[in-house]
Parts: sequence; structure tokens; C-alpha cells
Amino acid sequence: MGLEAVSYLAVSLRESKRIRQLFNEQVRRGIAGDGTILVTTTPHVVRWSAIDDVGWSEIAWSHLDGTNVNDVIAAQIEHFSSAGQGFVWRVYDTDLPQDLGSRLGLAGFRLTGTSELMIAQVADVPTEVDLLPGVSLVPANDSVGIDRLIEVHEKVFETDHSQLRRTLRAQMASSPWLSELVVVMAEGTPVSSARVEFLPDRDFASLWGGSTLPEWRGKGLFRAMVAYRAQKATNRGYTYLYVIASPQSRPILEHLFFECFGSVSTYGWQPEALSD
Repeated sequence: MGLEAVSYLAVSLRESKRIRQLFNEQVRRGIAGDGTILVTTTPHVVRWSAIDDVGWSEIAWSHLDGTNVNDVIAAQIEHFSSAGQGFVWRVYDTDLPQDLGSRLGLAGFRLTGTSELMIAQVADVPTEVDLLPGVSLVPANDSVGIDRLIEVHEKVFETDHSQLRRTLRAQMASSPWLSELVVVMAEGTPVSSARVEFLPDRDFASLWGGSTLPEWRGKGLFRAMVAYRAQKATNRGYTYLYVIASPQSRPILEHLFFECFGSVSTYGWQPEALSD
């Protein structure tokens, strides 16, 4: 490897480290809520708690070591159990201790999936929307649009998304500036959907929920929805886009200049009454 290549690699690694630190500071440790969650910070965790059966509950960040990890895990279980809520704990591959996932498993959590943290500079993401004839991207920032988005989600994932429906409606009522929803319509039917969220006081906009009916995959709809949401992020002055991406989404995102910043494992915990 030549000197120029080594120098470029060193600069790239420093930049990636800077972006990762900024992400941890602004996103994982950020205190901005969306009107449907209560954000609580402690020396050891940042905890998001659902409010009135909308929003979601999770541990977004943790700072643990071998001396306190079990006690902190037990404290979070006690907190959410007393509220009758289930919650998730997102474990990033840089989180300590290294056996955090195993300790969560011993405490009754279930691994629900492993994804990748993908980040791109907004300016690098192509924003041209190219769709097949008769197919269109439609803003979904009202009750009809939310129903269309949920319809796609429930068909794709084959699970109930009624809480997400309630959450999106609550967000639209209290904080309509917070997010942009979009669906792809074909012959009057929603066939793909996604959303982008713009929490304040951070450089990162977040992409969520990109889903497409099986028969419509491979037709550029996912790419078009990323481009559409990148346009929105550009218009609002955000610097970065991030995605907690599935293995299926990662190759497409890499072609759109997203970079992988490591794995994210999601562990879920439910009170006994909710898990029966």
C-alpha cells in the first residue's frame, strides 16, 4: 500500500471515529423527545419510556462495566415492570462490557434481531427519484397516509402495528414537524412505505420502516424512498442520515454511499403478563 493510500485510510478512520462519537453524543445520549416518549438520563443509561400506550420503550445508551452491569440491568427491568411495559435494549458492538448481550440473555431478555448501523452524509446520497410508469411517491402525513403506511408494514412483517399507528397519529397531532411519511402507490394500492424523523438539536436525521411488498421488490422503490427522504433532510439542513439496517437493506444502502458503522443487536424484555 502506497503512502498516499495509507494517509487516506488514516484520515478516513479518524473521520469515521468522529462521526461515531457524534452519533453517540447526539443520538444515543440525546435528550430530545418526540412527544410520545419520556427520556430519562442516569450515569449509566439513557432510557426512553412510552407515554400513555404510544411511543416505544428502550435503553438507547449504556455505560457499564463488570462491577455494575447486573445491578443496572435489574434496575431497568424493575422500572419497566412496575409500569407494566416491555422494552428493548439496543446493544452496539462497541458497548461494554463485551458480554453485555449474554448478561441480558441471563436476565430474561430475548435476542430479536441483529442489524447494522449505516450512516451517510446527506450531500452524498443521490436524490433523483426514478419510478416505473404508473407508480408514484405520495406524502403520507395525515391519517389516510398513516393507514396506508401501516397497511404495508402489516402485510410485509405479518405482525400487528397498531401501537405504531397510535404513535404516528400522536406525533402528527403534537409535533407535525417531527417526521415525513411516504408511501408508494401503484394502481391505487400502497405497495411500499417509509418515514424519516427529524429530532431537533442534532445533525442526524433517521430513516425508519422502509418496507415493500414482495411482488414489488427489485423495482427501485426502496432506492426511490431513500432519495425522497434525503431530499427532505437536505431541505432541513441535516448533515447525516442514519439507518438501523436489515441485512437485506445493507447492499442497497451501500450503493447509495451509506457506510457501515458496526452491528446493533436488539434484545427484548416483556413482563410475564404481556409475554403469555
